Amino acid sequence: MEDQLRVGIVGYGLAGRVFHGQLIKAEPGLRVAAVMTRNPQRRAQAATDHPGVAVHDTLDEMLGAGGLDLVVVASPTDAHADGALASIAAGVPVVVDKPLAIDAEQARGVVEQAEQAGVPLTVFQNRRWDSDVLTLRRLLDEGDIGEVLRFESRFERWRPALTPGKRSEEAVPGGGILLDLGPHLVDQAMQLFGPVLDLHGEVAARRGGADDDVFCSLQHESGVRSHLSMTALAGAPGPRIRVLGMRGAYVVERLDGQEDMLRAGRGPDDPMYGVEPPERWGRLHRGDEVRPIPSERGRWDLFYAGVFSALTAGTPMPVDPWDAVRTLEVLGRVRAAASMPSRISD
Repeated sequence: MEDQLRVGIVGYGLAGRVFHGQLIKAEPGLRVAAVMTRNPQRRAQAATDHPGVAVHDTLDEMLGAGGLDLVVVASPTDAHADGALASIAAGVPVVVDKPLAIDAEQARGVVEQAEQAGVPLTVFQNRRWDSDVLTLRRLLDEGDIGEVLRFESRFERWRPALTPGKRSEEAVPGGGILLDLGPHLVDQAMQLFGPVLDLHGEVAARRGGADDDVFCSLQHESGVRSHLSMTALAGAPGPRIRVLGMRGAYVVERLDGQEDMLRAGRGPDDPMYGVEPPERWGRLHRGDEVRPIPSERGRWDLFYAGVFSALTAGTPMPVDPWDAVRTLEVLGRVRAAASMPSRISD
């Protein structure tokens, strides 16, 4: 289509190819016109996935070729800020995969630069549109749980050995589970229950690489306490979500299925995309009374629909980049709290 916006993707690993590539392809107003990767296999894959795509060795080369309406930075975490700043300097709107940067100070600099240049910027916090989060928001709006006392949210896995070559598990800038999964859990908690007043943090590296076992407790201004767990060492993972309220509890056992669907090549054009089968629905508990709660459809596709609307109709970007800064501020406080020596009073 002649009126489609041309998108360039920086990095064509799991994030660039499976998540961004497929979601962009599913948005009628966008098309992948360029990809930056030096990996021969990924270059070939990009050409197969997006016929006619221009494949570049560097971001400077891709930006220098011109003609792009949007750049998506899906490179390793420690390159996110530089990729965003280069795109901003070229005057091209930019989507940055989470986290926006390796810390809040760096992220703040990116957002300020985008605002000064008048270049639209947003961050791919796709898990705001997870089925379980959308369903929980509906239950909160309808009052089925009552006043919330505690929100428990987990990304727990059993991976006792490091994955060879997986950069997010290496002790390098931007590595570790706190920056890999923490942006999702903290962003979800803050979107649901508001700003964080106080917190407790535990961060450990137990397999010889980067941090891989993290727990934090957040005290929100709303009075809700969030308990967030992310670990590679859960031999018996807990429920994905457990919310305790004055009128009952909502429990979801398993992770939203959109990632698995995209990995399997089933994108938003599949009529069953984002639909959770009844056996994966959450349950509303009131003592011995338990009933299944039909899940809202997962809608990661709404992110790029929102980006297209922002660029063509002037609506707000789907994620305010300042939210990403605030999330990184909390993650920084978690790491700092975990590094403080404990004291026992006399």
